[in-house]
Amino acid sequence: MPIYNKLVRDRIPEVIESTGKACRTRILNEKEYHAELVVKLREESEEYFAANIAQDSLEELADMLEVIRALAIVHGASWEQLEATREEKVAARGGFRDRVYLIDVRDA
Repeated sequence: MPIYNKLVRDRIPEVIESTGKACRTRILNEKEYHAELVVKLREESEEYFAANIAQDSLEELADMLEVIRALAIVHGASWEQLEATREEKVAARGGFRDRVYLIDVRDA
């Protein structure tokens, strides 16, 4: 019997049961949930880096985005607030579209 002990998407128990298997779950408290979301983001980012080598990373990016949405809520923000913060940072400091690679900084 595989033991997972990890945060999963809400419908995963339903998916497992639809295959004729049974699973045990529990609902995390707020502190546990926050900690497990951080673990999940690390897990999803590692999967992204592994998939990126094979050029099959869009699904992993979508998984990361879902975890980031959940983390925003844990931090008391809506998706719209997170997006507004992102837009403010782009306006002030730019994004990453121009592919600027900083080599070094010298004193004037």
